[in-house]
Amino acid sequence: MSLVLIKADKNYETQIVDMMDEWTMTGEKIVPYAIRKVDYHDFEQYLSSLDETEPGEGIIPGSTYFCLDTKRDRIVGAVNIRHYLNEQLLLDGGHIGDGIRPSERRKGYATKMIELALEKCRELNIHNVLMVCDKDNIGSAKSIQNNGGVLENEVMVDGTIVQRYWINLDEQAQI
Repeated sequence: MSLVLIKADKNYETQIVDMMDEWTMTGEKIVPYAIRKVDYHDFEQYLSSLDETEPGEGIIPGSTYFCLDTKRDRIVGAVNIRHYLNEQLLLDGGHIGDGIRPSERRKGYATKMIELALEKCRELNIHNVLMVCDKDNIGSAKSIQNNGGVLENEVMVDGTIVQRYWINLDEQAQI
């Protein structure tokens, strides 16, 4: 497995559109939100929507990366890293939102992609990283736990039980 996080640009349009088309055809919610908030068919607008650089009402600065399997030249997923948390993200959202395209799940990509995202968090001086997932998303929970996630609690959000995990990057550095 040879994965890297990349910033989207015109060179990756075909791979990103392919992933988004596949995901859209399943009818399931695409995660992270940052990659679904604007229609990806207008690729220029899509590119400009991926990163939030200025805080605003309800808007937190964030960086979006796509996970590229370099051996296959295939986008397998995406992560969005929020640079800090507001009250809503502290409850449900966390620092990292991540998702793996449907055809690439159960191959270990999510665990590795989160590991790469945690490196980006270190670069942003985020030392305690919050990640959340729905309680019934066992694969996501395992990927978070594989990266040192410790369950703090479960909360009810819009009728769904959400698990909140913390990853202490300072403790990981000492291991």
